[in-house]
Parts: sequence; C-alpha cells; structure tokens
Amino acid sequence: MKISKLSIKLLRYIIPLVVLPSLFLGGFTLTNVTNSTQKQAKLTVSRFVEQQQQKILNYIEIYQSTTKLLSTSPVLSDYLSKLNIYSADKKQHFSALQNVFSSYKQAYPDILSINLVDQQSKSLAYRANNLSKPPSNYPFFQQVLLSNLSQQFFMVPTDNGTTHLYFVQQLFNATYTPTQPIYVIVQVDPSIINYSIFESPYDNAFNALLTGEGKVLFSSSASLHSIRLDNEEIKQIKALSAHEELKGIQLHSFDQHNVIGYAVQLSDDYYYLTTIANHLLYGSGQAIKNLTALIVLLSIIALPILVFFVVKRLLIDPIELLGKASHRVGNGDLSVYLANKNNDEVGKLFQDFNHMIDQIREFQGELEDHKLHLEKKVDNRTFALERMNKQLETALNQAEQANELKSHFLANMSHEIRTPLTAIIGFTEQLIHGHDTDYTERHLETMLRNSKHLLELINNILDLSKIEAEKLAVACTKVNLQELINDVVNIIEPLCEQKQLSLSVNYQFPIPRTLNSDSTRLKQILIDICSNAVKFTDQGRVTIDISFIQSSALFEFAITDTGIGMLQGEMNRIFQPFEQADSSITRRFGGTGLGLCIAKSLAKLLGGDVNVKSQQGVGSQFIITIAGNYLDTKPDMIASLEKSVAKESISQEFADMQFDARVLLAEDNPDNQELISLMLNAWGITPDIVGNGAQAVEKALVNDYQIILMDMQMPVMGGLEATQMLRHAAYDGPIIALTANVMKHDIDAYLKAGCDTTLGKPIDRSLLGKVLLQHLHIQAESDSKWDALLKSEKFAQIAHNYHQKLPLYLAELEQHYKAHDWEALRALAHSVKGSAGCFGFMNIHSAADTLEESLRTNDQSHWHYAMLSLCEAIKYTLKKQAASSKEYSQSQS
Repeated sequence: MKISKLSIKLLRYIIPLVVLPSLFLGGFTLTNVTNSTQKQAKLTVSRFVEQQQQKILNYIEIYQSTTKLLSTSPVLSDYLSKLNIYSADKKQHFSALQNVFSSYKQAYPDILSINLVDQQSKSLAYRANNLSKPPSNYPFFQQVLLSNLSQQFFMVPTDNGTTHLYFVQQLFNATYTPTQPIYVIVQVDPSIINYSIFESPYDNAFNALLTGEGKVLFSSSASLHSIRLDNEEIKQIKALSAHEELKGIQLHSFDQHNVIGYAVQLSDDYYYLTTIANHLLYGSGQAIKNLTALIVLLSIIALPILVFFVVKRLLIDPIELLGKASHRVGNGDLSVYLANKNNDEVGKLFQDFNHMIDQIREFQGELEDHKLHLEKKVDNRTFALERMNKQLETALNQAEQANELKSHFLANMSHEIRTPLTAIIGFTEQLIHGHDTDYTERHLETMLRNSKHLLELINNILDLSKIEAEKLAVACTKVNLQELINDVVNIIEPLCEQKQLSLSVNYQFPIPRTLNSDSTRLKQILIDICSNAVKFTDQGRVTIDISFIQSSALFEFAITDTGIGMLQGEMNRIFQPFEQADSSITRRFGGTGLGLCIAKSLAKLLGGDVNVKSQQGVGSQFIITIAGNYLDTKPDMIASLEKSVAKESISQEFADMQFDARVLLAEDNPDNQELISLMLNAWGITPDIVGNGAQAVEKALVNDYQIILMDMQMPVMGGLEATQMLRHAAYDGPIIALTANVMKHDIDAYLKAGCDTTLGKPIDRSLLGKVLLQHLHIQAESDSKWDALLKSEKFAQIAHNYHQKLPLYLAELEQHYKAHDWEALRALAHSVKGSAGCFGFMNIHSAADTLEESLRTNDQSHWHYAMLSLCEAIKYTLKKQAASSKEYSQSQS
C-alpha cells in the first residue's frame, strides 16, 4: 500500500505532539495526585478542626454574652444597692433576683447554677438546678482575684473524669464596698463540647481538648480523661497549633505512634487536637497513584496510533479525493461529481463542491443577463441605503428626545422637591428665631402640608417603580362605596373652597352598596384625578358622577371639570410617565407627571381603566372604570344614599374602654421617643422606654407588658434580633414593628421573626391608635376567657391527670432514645409539645419543640442536647409539682 506524503508528515507531527505532552501530563498527574491526596487530607482535617473550634467558641461566646447581660440586670443592681442597708423590702429584692436567675435558667437550659459572690468567695445569692447549697470556694477563684479582666471563663476537671465550665463576670457596687468587686459565676453543662469531641472526620480518629499545661479536659476516649502530657508532647501540640499544618506526631501518653495530628488554639490557654493513623489518612492515595501510572502508559502507546488512523480516514483520504476533483475542474472538466455518503463536515464540503460546479455552469449562462441589469441593481441598492439612513436619523432623534426627557424630568423633580423643602426650612427657621405666636399655627400647618407633599412624591416614585417591575400587589376586600366617596369628598372639598369652585357628587341609582376591591388604591386613583381637576380649573365646577354597569359588573366614575382642557396630541401623552400636556403646564401648575400614569396602571390592576375626553378651553372628563369582583354573588343594590353615622375618635375609644395597659417602647432616637410618648400620653398610656433591643429583652422578660412597640434598627441589638430572642424565650405578647423600611421583603422578614404587624415611619397617629385598640381588645377578651377556664374545676382535674402521665412520657422518651427509634421519638415529642403548651408547662413545650425540630431536620449534632433538655424539663416540673402538693397538704393539716 502506497503511503502519501501527507500521511508521512502527519506521523512526524503526531508522535512528538502526542507522546511528549502525554509524558509531561502523566508526570504532572502523578505528582498532582500525591499532592492532592495530602492537600485533601489536610483540608478535611483542618476544616473539621476549625468547625469544632468555631462551635466551641460560639458556645462560650453565647454564655459570656448571657453572663454579661445578667450582670447588667436592673434587678441585680437594686439588690446590691440594698445589700448592706437594713431595709424592710430587702427580702422582696432577693426574691426578685431569684426570679431573674430562674428566668435565665429557663431560657438557657444548659445553665446548672448561678452564684453571686464577693471577694471572699461568700455567696450573696445562689440558684441551682439540684437546689444544692452554694460551693464554699472555687478552685479558680484566686486566679480571678489576680486578673484584671472583667470577664473570664474556666474549664475545671473533676476527680470523676468530668469537666465543669464556669463563666465569671466582675462588677463593682459602690454602695456595698467601693474597693472590692463582686462576681457573677455561672456554671454551664458543657454538653456541646462533649458532643463535638466525639465527632470525627475519619474512623478511629482521636480528639482531645487540653490545657496549655497538658491537662486533658475532654477526649473521645473515656480512659484518657484527666491525664497529663509530658513537656515534649506539649511542645509538639503547641508547634502544630502555631503553624496550622497536618504533621506527624508522637504521643506516648496516649499510646499513639506514627499518627498525623492537627491542632488549634482556643481562647486563653486551651488547645483542640485531632490525630489520625498515617495508613488510614494516605492509604487510598497510593492506589490512585498506581492506577494513574498505568493509564498514562497505555495512553502513550495507543493514542498516537489511534489518532493517525482516525485522521487519515476522516481527513486525509477525503482531501486527496477532493484534490483530484479540483484538478479536473481546473482543466475545464465541469462534469465532475463527488459521491457523498457522509453527513458530517466532510460530506457538507463534498456537497458544497458539487453545488459550486452547478453554480459555475449556471453563472456562465447568466453572466450576460447580469451585465444588462447591473444599472437597475445599483439603483435598488442606492434606494435601500437611503432608507436605512432615514431609519438611523429617526433613531438618533428618538435618542436625543429620550435624553432631553430625562433632563427635563430631573429638573422638574428637583423643582418639586426643593419647593416644599424651601417652605419647611424657611418656616422652621422662622419658628426658631421668631416670637410672633399669631402665625405659629399657620406656619406649622404649612410645614405639615409640605411634608405630606414630599411623602406623597416619594410614594409616587416607589409606586411607579413597583408597577414597572410588576411587583405592586393589590388587595381585594369589601369596600363601602358611600364611605369611600365621602372620604374623597372630605379631601377634595377644601381644595375647591380655596379656589371658589363648586363640587357636586351624582349617584346613578340603583347602585351596589359595596364592591370588592383595594380601598387604598381606589381612593388614590380618585383623589389624584380629582386633585388634577381642581388644579387645572380656575373657575366653574368639578363634578363626580358614579354609576354601575350591570352587564359587565363595572363601576364607572366620571370626573368632569370646566378647566383649561387639552388638544388631541396632549391627551395622547398625559398617561406616559414624567409627561404633562406641555412644558408650560409644569411652569404654571407644577407636578411631576406621575399621577395619571400611576392612576391608569392601578386602574388596570383593579380590573378597569382610565380614559379621557377633553376640549381645549372648555374642560376635561376622566372616566374611571373599576371591577366590582362579585364573582358568583349578586350585589346588594340601594336606591338612595344611606344615613351616615359619625365615627367615634380614637381618643374617645381609649377613654370609653379605660384600658390599664402597660406598653414598652424600644426606640433609640430621643426625638422619636418623645413624639411617640406624646401620642400615647394623649390616650392615657405612659410607656416604659428603652434605647436598644437588649434592654427591651431584659424588660420584657421581667415585667408584664400588654404591647411592645419595637424599632427595627437600634444599637447594641436591633429589633429583629430582640424579637427573635423574645419569641425563643416563649414571650407571646403582641410585638409591633416600627420601621422606615416599608418594602414587602422587609415587612415579610419582620413578620417571620415574630412581629404581629408593622407600622411605617413617619408614624400615622390614627393608624397607631387603631393597632393598639385592636390588640388591646383581643388581649382583654382572651384574658377574660382564659381566666375563667383556668379557674374551672374541670380544667384543674384535666391538668392533674396530665401531670400524672408525665413520668410515663419520660420513660417512653428514654426508651425510644436508647433504641434509636427516631421516628417514634419525633412523634412523641410532637405530642408532648402540644399537650404541655395547653396545660401551661412552657418549659416542656419549648424543649419538646426543639427536639422535634432537630429530629425533623436530621440535625444530629443537637439530638443529645435537645433530648437532655426535654428530660430535665419534665423532671423539674415533677419536682416543682411535688413540692407544691406537699406545701398544700401541710397547710391543710
């Protein structure tokens, strides 16, 4: 077989181009496999250790923050201020402090005891789960006295192989002893640390938490608790933590040889260590390395041969055939035809070659005809170019008009914002520096009117952006038509009186009493268009005609004025955003050009539309159609106007109901504190005021508030975090969010955190009153019904029967947990959660909810902690109920 020159040249290029890269790639792959194995092992171990380190540090930080929050308690300060002073209410302060300790223990089940001691380690107040006496001394107390730190924590090993975790917060009390500090000592069950020690990135890995002196505090091997490492082993561990690398280590005290270790330093002088056997860590990498070498060797041999034969068959042979055919065509033989058996690119090339030969034959016959029609084609191309130039010129004009429109809108918007700001700033300065009280009320009214204009302008821009993004949602509630029109007339009538215009409202009876729509948006449409009618009318009247089209179930509102009117071209532009009839309208009447655009978009969202009829110099008529949304029901028709009933004011409702309400206001801004307090004082409510979320949580857990008004952005702790913490601590009172962030995703976040409703800033006085009345009414009715139920003999018997079943529930929980029957354990936790909450055992309810949630989400890291919390809550309730029964029996005897 004859080999072509192209095939020989191909072999010369394939061998070095394929073999050399394969050799280089093979060596690089083998090296990379080894390095990747080591890096993967280090990444796995380091990530695991860092996760455990962060988990332990977060756990310590939570209880440090809790201890610090406890030390700032007002109840604790009151108790210390009475400590060395004989007072009749000293016992009452001590009882209040014990209640605060109990509330923290209930909110944080891991807290075992809380002790308040002086510098001589004498206990001033103590609270523990097992009701034991306070310890006479702490092994670390001398270290606390010598330290300058106000906050510390200690891990103290015991003789029985366990480790206790203590948090110490130093505080000073000038009344007790000016030079001697007092300490709050909180003992915490280190369940999270114990659990993290038993987690492992590999099988047979060893984990330990030890001090800088080599004392083992926690370890994954129970037999190694409380042993001490020698100095050489301590140096190895500290070197590992300093360099943060995975390195071989010899630990004779643990009987571990040829192991790989990784260590990190926790806060203070504590170290977390993980060790894994060398063959377990790198064993799988050797097998991958051998397999990679075999694959590379086979590739070097087989790949060049395979590439050559494939390229020859797919490219070289077709190219040789195409070359022969091209040579024949060059000699003038147009009868050449290449047989095409492939559907790939080579087949397409053969098909194009055959098509080229056919075209050559056609072009030879048509060449003369093309020459005759060449002038006509040139004229056609010239005409096409002229038409394209005109299109480009039109597009350029449109772009210039859009740029001019943007500049006009920015200038118009600047004028609209600066005009009310000028009045607000000017009259404010006049009120500050002037002393003429005759005009004070008029100035304040002017400032209020301009402020509302600014707020309306901002709301219009926000509405337009939501409409363009198709994210504006409308409600569908029952709306009283007559009350809606009366509200609109109450707003528009003063505007007409200022310009001496007559305002008339005409109902085309019969008409439905109510419609199903969005009251706020419908009122916005009517007010915007009626305001425009008044604005552009200097004399005459404004008329509102209301009718109902039964065939389409549409309401029609026709607003007619005797104003300046419009031409047809002007009517085509008024519903575009940022557009008015002409530029003179802006100079004469002001405005942004957003009102009619928003009104038309809102009307379409409400199932209708806005249309206009106008004649210049005669007046305009805007026709608004809105869907009644009656679905399958028939509207309730009326034949005449109903007698209106005067609405009782918010202040009168508060006076009539005589609520004895305690309200907590969480707001950091002093001006807002004063303003909201004035609003509440007008209704007979004096709120308690705090400046951040941490203080709000403290106050709400100690006192009994009917309503909490919570600002969402505050220093130290924001309202969102404070609300979540209160709900986690089983606070079930209404929480009202005060916020300037009124976008839907912000409101959804506040409601999800536990807020009952939201009020936007600036706060509307009437809306605030309605929200307070609503929740106070609900709470008054609920308290009355609940008190009657709790006092009934039947409820007492049911509660007693449930209490008798608690030991059985405890035994079933422990049985399911030991048998690892997680589904049965989750079902039982769900049942206990619901029943305990109904009978007032909120500690059992909260612990059962935590266990159910961890089982449902398969969060195995919290199973042990959640199970322990639920069991302890049931045991505590049983002890408490037994003590109450014993006291009752003694009192009866």
